[in-house]
Formats: sequence, C-alpha cells, structure tokens
Amino acid sequence: MRGFLIMTAAFGALAACQPAKAPDAVAAPDDFAVLVTEQRTIAQLTEEMAGGGTAESITRSYLDRIVAVDDAGPTLNAVIAINPNALANSQALDGLTAGDVKPGLLHGIPILLKDNIETLDPMPTTAGSLALQDNITNRDSPLAARLRAAGAIILGKTNLSEWANFRSNASSSGWSAVGGQTKNPHVLDRNPCGSSSGSGAAVAAGLAPAAIGTETDGSIVCPSSANGIVGIKPTVGLIPRTHIVPISASQDTAGPMALTVADAALLLTVMAGSDPSDPATKDADAHKADYTKALDANALSGKRIGVARFFAGYHGPTDAAFEAALEEMRQAGATLVDIKEFPNRRAVGDAEYAVLLAEFKAGLDAYLAATPETVKTRTLGDVIKFNAETPAEFEFFNQDIFEEAAKAPALTDKAYLDALAKSKRLAGPEGIDKLLADNKLDAIVAPTGGPAWTTDLVTGDHFLGASSTLAAVAGYPNITVPMGQVRDLPVGISFFGAAWSEEKLIGLAYAFEQRTQARQTPHFRASSP
Repeated sequence: MRGFLIMTAAFGALAACQPAKAPDAVAAPDDFAVLVTEQRTIAQLTEEMAGGGTAESITRSYLDRIVAVDDAGPTLNAVIAINPNALANSQALDGLTAGDVKPGLLHGIPILLKDNIETLDPMPTTAGSLALQDNITNRDSPLAARLRAAGAIILGKTNLSEWANFRSNASSSGWSAVGGQTKNPHVLDRNPCGSSSGSGAAVAAGLAPAAIGTETDGSIVCPSSANGIVGIKPTVGLIPRTHIVPISASQDTAGPMALTVADAALLLTVMAGSDPSDPATKDADAHKADYTKALDANALSGKRIGVARFFAGYHGPTDAAFEAALEEMRQAGATLVDIKEFPNRRAVGDAEYAVLLAEFKAGLDAYLAATPETVKTRTLGDVIKFNAETPAEFEFFNQDIFEEAAKAPALTDKAYLDALAKSKRLAGPEGIDKLLADNKLDAIVAPTGGPAWTTDLVTGDHFLGASSTLAAVAGYPNITVPMGQVRDLPVGISFFGAAWSEEKLIGLAYAFEQRTQARQTPHFRASSP
C-alpha cells in the first residue's frame, strides 16, 4: 500500500473548471524575482485595518496576487476557483464597521478553502473531479459558516489531489482533472504534497494569509511541511465535517493552514465546537478553547518530549535538520526522551487501509445521494463509470483504489468492525497513549516528512517518509511547524499527543517557532540543484 493521502488574469478569468494540464515549463529563477514578497499574516492584516486599511483593499490585493502568481508568472495552479462574491462581501464588511459594529475575530481576512468543502457561494465543490463540476450546493459547511460569522472573506477554493488522493496508488499529489497540477512555490518542478496541495502552496506563495485543508492521513501536515508553513490536524470531532466530501468517518477532519502558529490557533478557535449535524463533534464543546491563550514562548521549558526515532532515518539532510531542531528544544529547557521502536506500524497501516476503503464507499455514496440534481453521479459505482468514459480523468493515472473500495464490505460487516477496532487500539491506547504514559511525556516529535520530490506525472509520487499515520488513525492532534530547509526546500517538525491536547501542542509548537524562526519566503525557483 502506498502512503495514499500524503502519502496520503482578470478577476473573472479563473474558471471553476478547466481541463487537466501537465506542469507548465518553468522559467529561469530571476524571471519571478519581482513576485518574491514577504507574506502577510492575519495579525499583520488586522493591524493594517486598525490603521485605516479596508477589507475591500486587502481582498483586492489578494485577487491581484492570484492573477500575478497563480494565473500568470509561475502559474502555480493552487487556486481552482475564485468566489464571485468576495469583493461584495468585503465591501459589506467595511460598511458594517463604518456603522460601529464590533468586528469579528477574522474581520476582513481573506481565507481560501480546499475544494472539497462546501460554501453557499456560487462555486462548485468538486474534490478536483469533473464528475462534480456541477456540484453547486448553495449551502455553507458549518466550518465555512463559522469563518463567515467571524468576519472572514471566503476568497475562493484551492486545488487538491483529486478525491483527496484516494483514487489511485499511482497518483501525483496536487493533480486534479479540474485544476491541473499544483506546483511548489519554493521550487516549481517540485511537488506541493497533498492532498491539501493548493492550500499549502497558496498560503506559502502569499495568495491568501491562510487556508483550510482537510486530512485523513497526512493531507494537512504534509503539504504544510513541503510548502514551509504551519498546519494543524486537530482531534477528530473538534471541527464538524458536515458538507465536506468524505473519505473516512473515523479519521477525516478539517484544519487550519497558516503562516504562523498564532494565526493557525486563531482559525482553530473560530472553527472548533460541536454541531448537531456531525455526531463525532458531541464532545467538542467540552474541549474547545481560545487557543490563542496557549501561545507561550516558554512552553518548552520543563517539558518531556518524546523523540520518535522510528519516524526518522530515511533521509540524511532531513535527519540533520531534525537534530538541529532537537538541540533548540534542549536549549529551551525541554527534556528529550528517545523512542527508537514502535513494533505495530505495519499492522496499523494495514488495518487503516481496510477501514478507509469501507468508510469511503459508504460515505461517498451518502454524500453523492444528497448532491443537487445537476450531479449525475449518485454512487461510487457511477463515478467509476464516469471516469472510465472521461479521457481527461485517466490522462495520468487510473482508479485502482476506487475499484478496491467498490468491493469493500458494509460498515456492519465483522471484517470492517474488527479492522476499525484494531487500528484504533494500536494507534491510540497501545500507540500514542502508551508511549506518552510509559515515558511520562507531554508530547512526541518527529520529522513531518522529507523535502518535496520532483513532480512526476508518469510514475507518480516519490516521497521519502512521513510521521502522520499514528495521530491520523488514532484521531489525535498533530501540528507541523517549519524546522529548516534542505537546499531550497522546507521541512517541518510534527508535534503530536493525546486526544484533545491541542492547547498543549500549540504552546510547544509556538515556543519552537518563536525560538527558531525557520519559515522562509518562497523564491519560485525553477529547480533545485
């Protein structure tokens, strides 16, 4: 089994659906030097508006940036659709504040959403598939509604690995039939990872201050690491998944992808909480918090941090960056405890895959059945047939995972139930929980993954390794922060721990970020030596 989910023009010219395309020829590095600018954080934009800036001017600046960087210039293919209501919404917000209405936490902040998340704006939710190009639902997902209520501007949708990278074992992360191949803004012939590829690339390239991704296993943390930004994969159930194209009821979650830990914490604060439409969130209100209060530059002092050596060793330069990161934690007062082995890694992965196949089939059939009548594919079987009859869908790879999922057992079947119980037990109580308890740890760290590989639409992804699976299968939180670079390519460090431990992990990640300041601005280089 491949590590599936990382592993696993003018304003109106960005078409919601466009034919698939191979990566464009990249120019010499200096050709895009004028586009290399400092990224603007949510905190900086909030200060800008406090000083007299407007939501409209900020929104226009990002629309212009998308034209210059995504449509032209490096042509990142990170943004799959622009919200035609974005400017009108920003103008409405400016009118509210002019009338002395108290601004929300995200007042006037443009946010991009991965294109498997529904909004009431007139944009389709495609999951990158031509089968869903008419899926305009005219409804907000709960997380989109919460962002909107906090004053955010839904700027548009981001490209993704088609069907969140759960269609083929030979796929290229960041490619979809709707949006083409997303590029990594640090080095354009390198992959942005996935499946939240466009979200990661867009934030790094300054197309928005932040974006929302989704993860089943690695799909937030890998593209965050590969593009050199912060990503939070929260505890499953902290953020409602309603009106998001599903893969797995037991592992799916949305999460923030941002330039800083502080910005990601703010976004998580806005999105977290129970929602009656998603039973998995029943305990969220009891655990949610104002995560910005966890931002403590001294949070590493006195903490015991487990070092997951079993998630390292696949790439020397990444290991060197990891060792340097560990030394920074020691200097910050943390006690590091080496964990050299985890015997059940293969068993966790095998059980996980069986679970995902069954849950994908059931979840997708339920989702498609509730789409508008304009969507003609009503089941997984219909999508398989559509793909087989649509050359643009098979231009680069097939649908072997879809075909496996079509044969998966029902969610009442003993084989599925046994695999679910096994995967959860091995990753949670006998996995992360046991490692934390046996070693008296506050959290565990590991390299998030290696540097971005060269995009290859002939043979698919070539990633080196990753550390997302334990937290993903257990349903526990995982935060990645930039820890350094390998040549021109960023690499991240992951902090993961027990269920509902977001506050503690955010504190640790913030302390590391403030000490190291490892985030680098992309330079849109053509290739890396």
